[in-house]
Amino acid sequence: MTGALFTLTFALAAPFWVLMILLPRWPVTSRIIASPLIVAPVLVVYAVLVLPALGDVLPAVASPTLEGIRDLLGTDDGAAAAWAHMIAFDLFVGRWAWLDSRERRMPTLVMAPVLVSTILLGPIGLAVYLAVRTRWTRPISPSDGRA
Repeated sequence: MTGALFTLTFALAAPFWVLMILLPRWPVTSRIIASPLIVAPVLVVYAVLVLPALGDVLPAVASPTLEGIRDLLGTDDGAAAAWAHMIAFDLFVGRWAWLDSRERRMPTLVMAPVLVSTILLGPIGLAVYLAVRTRWTRPISPSDGRA
């Protein structure tokens, strides 16, 4: 079952990445990506993997050591749970970056490689986005209270 959950994890997130990268201007994409619940299916996989092992997981993360984390992740269940954790957070960060880039009117050709780097390398993709987003400022709206 662990192998199936591992495989399922990215399959659950992939459609959202496809929407953000390949169909960023499709109106349906905006409606779907607007919800933070897009990560919920991956969170369910994570919970299925972690909750039965909570007795081992909680002590390891409450007082982490390199050896303890290595041992925790050095199993099929641990690796699959870590994968679900990464996929969920990468998708959430990618969603935030995509929404923020839309507010800033960033070109989709700039965002596509940023989102791909977020899928593949998580924090590096976030760092790239934080660096490139400085070129585009959010337009001020009357509801911001700034005029």
